[in-house]
Amino acid sequence: MITFLIILGILISILLVLIILIQNPKGGGLSSGFSSSNNIIGVKRTGDFLENGTWGLAIAIMVIAILVNISGPNSGTSTKDSKIQEQIDKTAAPSALPAMPQPSSTDTTKK
Repeated sequence: MITFLIILGILISILLVLIILIQNPKGGGLSSGFSSSNNIIGVKRTGDFLENGTWGLAIAIMVIAILVNISGPNSGTSTKDSKIQEQIDKTAAPSALPAMPQPSSTDTTKK
């Protein structure tokens, strides 16, 4: 189920990118191709369609993200996390550091 939702989210994201790229930032976009003939799709209707499509796909991505988060496994009860915690607990505490050699009174090095 989660895999299906993730694939669906990716496909919707790609469609959203394509719809945004079709739009012109100045308001022309796809509707500029229909400016001479207004009998197929009106200029105003094309902008409305692209805007509604953008909003619909954005809302769909948010809903899918919430569904994936809800239906996914809880991170606190994962067996992988508990195995990692077991390994951490099994490690021995580090022993005391070895003592550094003390300079002897016969040391001839210059300081």
